[in-house]
Amino acid sequence: MHPRHSTLNTRPSGTVFIVDDDASVRRALMRLIKSAGFEVQAFASARDFLEYWRIGDERPGCLVLDVRMPGLSGLDLQQELQAANALLPIIFITGHGDIPMSVKAMKEGAVDFLPKPVKDKVLLNAIEQALERAVRERSVHDELDDIRRRLDSLTPRELEVLRLVITGMLNKQIAYRLGTVEKTIKVHRARVMEKMQVDSLADLVRLAEKIEIPAKETEVPEQ
Repeated sequence: MHPRHSTLNTRPSGTVFIVDDDASVRRALMRLIKSAGFEVQAFASARDFLEYWRIGDERPGCLVLDVRMPGLSGLDLQQELQAANALLPIIFITGHGDIPMSVKAMKEGAVDFLPKPVKDKVLLNAIEQALERAVRERSVHDELDDIRRRLDSLTPRELEVLRLVITGMLNKQIAYRLGTVEKTIKVHRARVMEKMQVDSLADLVRLAEKIEIPAKETEVPEQ
């Protein structure tokens, strides 16, 4: 009987990528992970995986990664994926790991660091956590991309107005700051709200915070 978390009703979706130079280990891991109902693909080297991954597969996934491999090591692959902003949580497995290596891997964002031979239940639990994290990170990534697309639709003047609006300045204060009239600022502000797809100043501020739009530094003029 498979662990409860491996049922179709509870397990997260996504692909488990195995990267290990030992063919017997790859086969054993594939059998285990497939038996738990996960989609799985295996690679004999970090380079093989990178050649595949660069195709641009954006489905949620995670890596079950051997630390010590000929050529590009598991830690090297972790660094390459980080440099590429890959959303692929990593579970390291090794028969040769030591404490400093595991600490480095975890500091760099690994989900877990498991010694060989890894226990089936422990590995499957780690995979479930990694895929859940991948789904969350993908959702956040997609949301931020959507907000940035909205931001890119603003004109330079609308962006300037947005940066002043989120400081809490009133329309007449912004008009004074930009050397124009309040009616013009009202028009710009309405367009900003429409393009950013928000109904309130609070919503606009929240979007700005999510993508870290800097507020326009200014002194609010006396009224």
